[in-house]
Formats: sequence, C-alpha cells, structure tokens
Amino acid sequence: MSMTHMRAEISEIPVAVQRLLTESRDAIAAAGAALREADPVFIATIARGSSDHASAFVKYAIELVAGRPVASIGPSIQSIYGRELRFERAAAFAISQSGKSPDIVAMAASARRNGALAIAITNTAGSPLATGAQYAVDLKSGPEKSVAATKTFVASVVAGLAILAEWQNDTALAGAIADLPRTLEAAVRCDWTELCTALDGHDSLYVLGRGPAAAIAAEAALKFKETCSIHAEAFSSAEVMHGPIRIVDDGYPILALAARDAAEASVSETANQLAGQGARVYLTSDLATAAKKLPFAPGGHPLTDALGLVVSFYGLVEELSRHRGFDPDNPPRLRKVTETV
Repeated sequence: MSMTHMRAEISEIPVAVQRLLTESRDAIAAAGAALREADPVFIATIARGSSDHASAFVKYAIELVAGRPVASIGPSIQSIYGRELRFERAAAFAISQSGKSPDIVAMAASARRNGALAIAITNTAGSPLATGAQYAVDLKSGPEKSVAATKTFVASVVAGLAILAEWQNDTALAGAIADLPRTLEAAVRCDWTELCTALDGHDSLYVLGRGPAAAIAAEAALKFKETCSIHAEAFSSAEVMHGPIRIVDDGYPILALAARDAAEASVSETANQLAGQGARVYLTSDLATAAKKLPFAPGGHPLTDALGLVVSFYGLVEELSRHRGFDPDNPPRLRKVTETV
C-alpha cells in the first residue's frame, strides 16, 4: 500500500514547524509586541474541532506563563444568537485552518468590534479570518490533504506558544520552541504501534491527561473517532476517578498522556492505580509501574514536552486506522473544511 496523505503529513510536522518559525517570525513578533502594549487582563479563544483543542493547549500555556485567565467563546453566541460581548482590555485568539468558517469569522469580528485585540492563526493567508484581525500569523504548513488535521494542529499550538514567548519575553520557552523541530523529529520516531493489537476487540477507550496534556487527550479522542471509528473519551486524570471509572472493567483500554511537568506524578499515579484494578493502561512516563510505559521524546520544557506526545500519537492512530481496514485520509461522512454557521 502506498503511503497515506496522513502519514506523509505527520512526517512533515518537524519541517512545517521550522518553516512557521522562520517565515512567520515577523508576524509572531508583531503579535507578541501588541500584546505587551495592550496588556490584556483576559484572553478569549475562538475555534472549533482540532483548532479548539489547539486553543485549549494555548489556554493552559497562557495561564501558566502569563497569569491571565483564558476562556473559550462559543462562536454561536454571535453567529446564531446575535449577542455582542464586551471585550475591553481583552485579546482574542481565533484559530482556523481554512480561516473562512462563517461562525468563527463572525465571532472574531464581534470580539474586535467590541474592544479585543484580535489575533488570527490560520493556514490560509488572505482568508476572511486573517484579513479581519489586527494581527495574523500564517502557519505556512502547506496543503493538508488528509481530512484529519495533524501538521496544522501542531503548527497552531506552536504559533500560540511562540506569540506567548514573545509577549512575555520568556527566553526559556523561546529556546524550547526553537528546538522543537528536533524534538518533534524524535517524537515521529516513537513507536506506539503495540496499541494496534492491544485495541483489537475494543471499540471504546479513555484518554487521560492534565494541564496542556489534557488538550492533547481531547485531540487524541477526536482522532480515534475520526480515523478509527472508536468511541474515545478524554478526561482529566482526576475526573476519571469519579463517575467515568464505573465502566472501567478488566482489560478496558486507557491511554494516559503525561508530560514532564508538575502534573506528571498525579497522572502516573492514576494510570498505575487503574492498571492495578485490571484496566489495560499505557502511560507516557518513566513513572509507569503497573501501567505499560510508552516511549516519548522529552521536549526540554513542560509545554513543548506535552506537544511532542501528540506527534507520537498521530503515528499510532494512522496505523491503527489502516489496521482496522479504514482509509485514514477519507473518513466516511467527513469533509476537510466544515463551514458551520
């Protein structure tokens, strides 16, 4: 079988990230400088699907590094309900690969109209979203032919992190971002394919994470649905120990995503506990005991470390889709660009 578009695009992620950091450097710097001058007291994010998961990652990063609260705004507030919100002393990050979904464009325009510093992150230069914002960062990812977004998801997170590092003059984060192409090359090579056979006979699983890795868990759960027709749910490793644990019986599959950050110990503790109770748990940490350890590519920074996990996961889910007899490039009933109102 020839290489799928999805597999080719996963392999392109390190190069795409380097291109973004090189060719959109001035746009990233301008957005960061504008945030320093505006000094917003809160940040809004506007996105859907994988872009919303990228926004959730950036949310954690902004809250951890800049100390500003971040809220995801439902685009339908403007596009369906016609409600204007107040955005004085705020900035709005709108993320969309195509930059033309009417509800995202409408909500971003409303945010700017009502006082927000509007920043667009998109893979389509000249799109309505990009032209409607004060500052636009072009992802420079090139065409993405697979329906399931991979390199544009990673690039969207990197763009958000790079703007944050510029805004906060965070040299440690900036250095880790500059090193990301190397980190992500290592992440591409991490082999998680053991899970392909481990998931045989299962059509449901949990994906766990905390902090930035919770955003990665949400993205992973979506990709399991999109490409493999598996009902996956993402949970905080703390939340899963409440109601969701009810359906975890012997052999129930769980993917626990732990980054090298302050949440690693708690995620690992939950993973090992669930494995000790009979679940089949895979964990991205050296703290795995009862859980099965998966290889990971350390990122040198808590935020970039978490991002490497999704690249390794993408390699797994593309192979799992083919293992199950599906075409990961063309999932039934899905389109590359969904223009919701």
